[in-house]
Amino acid sequence: MPVHWYGILVALGFLAGFWTASRRAALDSLAPQAVADIGPWLIAGGLLGARGLYVLTFWETEFASEPWTHVFNIRQGGLIFYGGFIGAVLLGMVYLRKHRLPTLKVGDALAPSIALGHAFGRLGCLMTGCCYGKTCELPWAISFPRDHITHPHPVHPTQIYESAFNFLLYGALAWAYRRKRFDGQIFAIYLLAYAILRAFNEHFRGDYDAAQKWGFLTPGQATGILIFGVGMTLYYVSRRLTPARSSTSNP
Repeated sequence: MPVHWYGILVALGFLAGFWTASRRAALDSLAPQAVADIGPWLIAGGLLGARGLYVLTFWETEFASEPWTHVFNIRQGGLIFYGGFIGAVLLGMVYLRKHRLPTLKVGDALAPSIALGHAFGRLGCLMTGCCYGKTCELPWAISFPRDHITHPHPVHPTQIYESAFNFLLYGALAWAYRRKRFDGQIFAIYLLAYAILRAFNEHFRGDYDAAQKWGFLTPGQATGILIFGVGMTLYYVSRRLTPARSSTSNP
């Protein structure tokens, strides 16, 4: 597996995300530098949260009998998106409160770029062979190399599915951003839309065993229920807190 591509694609995702978010921020009277300055906090929170949740989830099977340094080895993947997302949000909120920046405005500017960066990240998963799909006989099924656990069976390209979903979500959110009616709307829509898309894609994932599922739900689907609830709450609360905008308030 060309695992070095994993790091390259993740790095490209971060760069594309921050560049597009900084340009978008100007549309809402935010200094592009504010988005750039929060970047290291989001990266640190994302990596710590993504790796931390992975280690906790797979401690018994992958880490209990390995040297402690194995915890920091991410060359072959081992990052969970929801953990990274939660970690980035928490550290990001610390930064925003410290510098007295408008949380909802910044969240809206970042939301489309989260989807864009994630799209690159899922292509990195494809390169390492993690987050793989169930056995599939459809024409677009893919087969991993001989050393992969699924070989020689063709499987659903779940990484490509989710990458495509996220590219589409990025386009939709970037379009909606120019037409938003209240601060917090775009971030809330991102939470709602991604939770639904992720839950759908989880039906095709083949990398969970029975012990990792929460009843009939995968961990991603169970977490998605919580994220969806947060998105609904944020949409309702932020709509009531922010005065309505006129249709010409954003270009």
